[in-house]
Amino acid sequence: MTPRFFDDIDWSQAWFAAVREEAQGLLAADDWRAQLNQTAGQSGLSNHLELPLRFITQEELPEGTAYEAHISATGLVPTRENLHDFFNALVWLTFPAIKRQLNALQAAQIAACGIGKSRGPARDAATIFDENAALLVVADTAEGANLITALRAHAWQDAFVTQAEKFGRCAEVWCFGHALMEKLVKPYKAITAHTWVVTVAPEYFELDGPGRRSYIDKMVAQQLAEQALTTADYTPLPVLGLPGWWTQQDAAFYADQQVFRAKRQS
Repeated sequence: MTPRFFDDIDWSQAWFAAVREEAQGLLAADDWRAQLNQTAGQSGLSNHLELPLRFITQEELPEGTAYEAHISATGLVPTRENLHDFFNALVWLTFPAIKRQLNALQAAQIAACGIGKSRGPARDAATIFDENAALLVVADTAEGANLITALRAHAWQDAFVTQAEKFGRCAEVWCFGHALMEKLVKPYKAITAHTWVVTVAPEYFELDGPGRRSYIDKMVAQQLAEQALTTADYTPLPVLGLPGWWTQQDAAFYADQQVFRAKRQS
């Protein structure tokens, strides 16, 4: 069989945990596109106008039509045969509520401002979330607050070394951005996510994987619907610094200031 563009992905890596389960069905299918639409149909996925979500070829996108506006108006997601669009489709299957809310935001901005050389701040923030976000889920406790403070202060040694045992116990990271996951197929140390922080009740960490993803999907979608999204909402996260996400995470690894940069003083 001819190798497919996704055959070399190492699905055991922690950064693919969010989409790993949904990927299995596509990987096993002879026709991943057909399986993608079958899964979307069985799950009852729809866009923000309640139009059934389906994945089409890029060639079916009408010339001159904005990608986000087309998804909003039709429920049809143009999808190329490449890693970027493959991960995008997986995120639609995994976090459908967040994706539909992001699409609603993007489409509203296009309708209000048109399509120019600049996306504008609101659409830019939504696109950054869509492409490069990681969801940092932290227990709403004093322990969790200390970890968030360290990360926002770029106190990397404190967050990743001193507080390392919190990851998996009262904190975890889900990769969301499809461009972020595409980069992580061939990981390099400097990959940095735009992090959206989500505080949850400690009981969240008693849920299983699907339960956690469903909870976060609904919660973050509601947050995006209730607040104006700006680029100031994100904090940078060098993802390979997360405890256990890379080999040789020794003192020298975290001492690399080209990656683990100090916070700029305003």
